[in-house]
Amino acid sequence: MAKKFDFSKVVGFEWDKGNKEKNVLKHKVRNSETEEIFFNDPIIMPDRTHSVKEERYFAFGITDKKRQLIISFTLRGKNKEIIRPIISRDQNKKERTYYTDEKLKREVKRKNEKTK
Repeated sequence: MAKKFDFSKVVGFEWDKGNKEKNVLKHKVRNSETEEIFFNDPIIMPDRTHSVKEERYFAFGITDKKRQLIISFTLRGKNKEIIRPIISRDQNKKERTYYTDEKLKREVKRKNEKTK
């Protein structure tokens, strides 16, 4: 189930040193690419499997250069205003299908709301 997020309260990103390097070395994803996802209308989904100590989410999105990524992240700060990316990697085939389907549903919903 995709969730609509209000990113207007987000003031920045917090990078854990280990995750920051891991994403670049293991997945060839630059931190700037990861951050782009959140400015390009991502699809957000709760990560119920890993939400033990804190709530985690997945962001399915696209970079400015059209690279499709999935980001695991949590929100930090007193008002949940800081995005802390955990893992950032390319979407696999199943995830690309999910992302494409959700984007299509979102577009249909927007068009329907405009015609009301």
